[in-house]
Amino acid sequence: MKISTITSALNLKLILIIIGSAIALGTLFYTQSIVSKLQEREKEIVQLYASSLEFVASSENITNDFTFIFQNIIQRIDFPLILTDAQNKLTSIVPGKGFKNIDIGTEKDPKKIELMLNEKLTELSEQHEPIVVKSPDGIVIQKIFYGDSDIIYQLRFYPYLQIIFAIVFIIIAYLSFNYIRKNEQSNIWVGMSKETAHQLGTPISSLMGWAEMLKMNFKNPDKVINTADEITNDLIRLNKITTRFSKIGSKPELIDESPYNVINRVINYFERRLPQLGKNVALTIEGDESTKAKLNAELFEWVIENLIKNSLDAIEHKQGKIKFLISRTNNNIEIEITDNGKGIDYKNWKDIFRPGFSTKRRGWGLGLSLSKRIIADYHQGKIFVNNSVIDEGTTIKVVLKAV
Repeated sequence: MKISTITSALNLKLILIIIGSAIALGTLFYTQSIVSKLQEREKEIVQLYASSLEFVASSENITNDFTFIFQNIIQRIDFPLILTDAQNKLTSIVPGKGFKNIDIGTEKDPKKIELMLNEKLTELSEQHEPIVVKSPDGIVIQKIFYGDSDIIYQLRFYPYLQIIFAIVFIIIAYLSFNYIRKNEQSNIWVGMSKETAHQLGTPISSLMGWAEMLKMNFKNPDKVINTADEITNDLIRLNKITTRFSKIGSKPELIDESPYNVINRVINYFERRLPQLGKNVALTIEGDESTKAKLNAELFEWVIENLIKNSLDAIEHKQGKIKFLISRTNNNIEIEITDNGKGIDYKNWKDIFRPGFSTKRRGWGLGLSLSKRIIADYHQGKIFVNNSVIDEGTTIKVVLKAV
């Protein structure tokens, strides 16, 4: 069972890594595809600019209007560009004439500007092959060196940043998940130990009481026999407790059983021990004894005991009442457990079945969560708060499939 769980966890991690890698590679491929398309578009703009210069150079009429070229081609260039002659010498150091979209700051010295432009020219030549401008007779008269726009730079590095952020997020999430899981496991172990002590508390305290009664009534055979019978009942209960814990995590055997009879056995056990617990509570049961459901008696008794104990803890006055009402509705058996305790706030109706949630000062919130697992997972039933009014009481309903 443990090996299977470890294998499943490893498989899950492997699947998550494969999915994450696929998403990262997909993002990288898609982004680089967009970058390539943008670079191709910018190259076309440069070629169009070069063609415009060739047109200007070949134009015989110097009075032709070239406004369209300058307004619709040159002005729209948003990437770095430097214009040189055939020997890669700068044609001008005037912004907008010999170069465009290159930051020279507030520099005014022509020599320093020329040095900066030449350094940038070397950088641009490494990025892309220059576009040549030819005269009508095919002689190269100018060259256009260009680089990538800011948006291409951002897109090129974006997927890597995204992958880095994703990895950091996954690491933080993984560490947080491990911390929460270990914390939950620690709480579960502590809670299970508390639940074990809670389960053993009633029969052990009863056995201590019966031992005192044996000492007091050792000369009365009838009382000794009666006390011995009760001791036997507590020993049987201790054996049931060990059986219950051994069945957690395994599939229990379900047989046709009357919920009424199972609940009645638990009520009879508690009625003899309530005085020792210092509680004056009336436990009653109503309904059809013949109605049956698929039950595991030991686990179902555990649910009923938890519900009774929670009701007992909720009853803070002297005249307590806990009533079980069993009815059949279509193909279901509905069991209502009603007490006249302090009630449950509406916002906590669902939370009381969540592991670790408890309204008690020293509670660990495992009793009702175990009850829900037993009913929902093992018996395919439902358990929920049907009604609750503060300072008046609570009704919890259990729904099982009838047979």
